[in-house]
Amino acid sequence: MIKAQITDKELLAHLETLYKDEMEIFIMADGLYRGAFFHGTRFVNQMRAQYNLGILETMILGQASLCGALLIPTMKGREHLNFRYDCNGPAAGFSVDADSMGWVRAHLLQNPIPIDTPLENWDLAPFFGPGTVTISRYPEGAKAAQVGTTEIKYKNIAKDLTWYFMQSEQTPTAFNTSIQFDKQGRVIGAGGLFLQKMPNIGGKKHFSDEEADDLTKRVEAALYAAPSFGDWFSQKGDLEDIIFGLFREFKPLKALTRKIEWNCPCTKEKFINSVKNLNQKELEDIKKNGPDPLEIICHNCGSRYSISVSEL
Repeated sequence: MIKAQITDKELLAHLETLYKDEMEIFIMADGLYRGAFFHGTRFVNQMRAQYNLGILETMILGQASLCGALLIPTMKGREHLNFRYDCNGPAAGFSVDADSMGWVRAHLLQNPIPIDTPLENWDLAPFFGPGTVTISRYPEGAKAAQVGTTEIKYKNIAKDLTWYFMQSEQTPTAFNTSIQFDKQGRVIGAGGLFLQKMPNIGGKKHFSDEEADDLTKRVEAALYAAPSFGDWFSQKGDLEDIIFGLFREFKPLKALTRKIEWNCPCTKEKFINSVKNLNQKELEDIKKNGPDPLEIICHNCGSRYSISVSEL
């Protein structure tokens, strides 16, 4: 990926003061719940810079990318997945790729998103129509993807992903993402939380059905009491204060800290090889009539590659 530079000096100065971008994976309630909390302010700003996105486009693709990052802890071993939202609304949807190596890339299906009136709030439902949520998993060595699809129910990315897990994987799961803008439209805070109930076997303690149900209600109450994570990180909040504060009664234990980046494995060499695989007639036409250089845009990350005919 050709990394787009963030040139806003005020934004860069603000980013320097924030807690570093990373993900903390934890367990709690004697292993009955696992979770991941991700600070992604720089992550979302890099995504925005790659496409030079407007505020609405940043909010939608930013939330989608944060959800993509939060899906990484659900992977088993070496795995790659695609999280896709297809709808009939003005936004059309998005496609997010996440990899167990720790990178996420994404693109909008409609950019810019057409709007009739200025935004008055952050309710994204008017931009999403009926459609589907699809997750395609690609485990290492698998001959075919494992694909699950559910309908868009809430027209809210995090809630629809939660609904997907309940319907497609029968696993109680919660996603909560947030992006904070300042008055000038800069992204000054962004983050997300993932929680998932584990099978009531194999942990430190076996819970009765009544105990497990009561625990779930208390975990949900704690989750509903969470602050806006975008605002939290914009105010220089860190990961551990939320994990060990918000969920303190469930005795959380940190399992792993991970670096997650908004990145793409595309390279100029890969695109040169792709062009070389065109049929001979097309290659001869490029050699004779140009353009020279070719400009190729990676639709997954917005990188622009300039390839001279001599390089082919």
